[in-house]
Amino acid sequence: MSGLIRAKAVYWVATLLVAAELGVGGAWDVSRTPQVRDLVDHLGYPPYFLVILGTWKLLGMIALLAPRFPLLKEWAYAGVIFTDTGAIASHLIVGYGSGELAILIPLALLTALSWSLRPADRRVSSLARSRARGGGP
Repeated sequence: MSGLIRAKAVYWVATLLVAAELGVGGAWDVSRTPQVRDLVDHLGYPPYFLVILGTWKLLGMIALLAPRFPLLKEWAYAGVIFTDTGAIASHLIVGYGSGELAILIPLALLTALSWSLRPADRRVSSLARSRARGGGP
């Protein structure tokens, strides 16, 4: 397997895992499942925070998987990193179980891996080059 094909395969595996986490986590947040509600309560966030966070997770999943829209993807990746690092900081500050960190840190790293391996047509730089040549988004 060539390096380019391997990188593309790793990109898609990482991206699909990130998208799956966003989809499942977003659905749990929006539906305010008891385990997520208890976690958010323990971290000190208000219950309505789940609906806001879950909605953004679901929109982020769509943005990462949809073709084109590289600028939207950049914002989605940023949102996922903000969410992951915010969750890590919240867990550390409140002293919540370190077992959660064993999930949260790899998710943040997986997001960074997906972002770093994204193909050229999913990068903002490709949008700028297309506009410079007179093409549309």
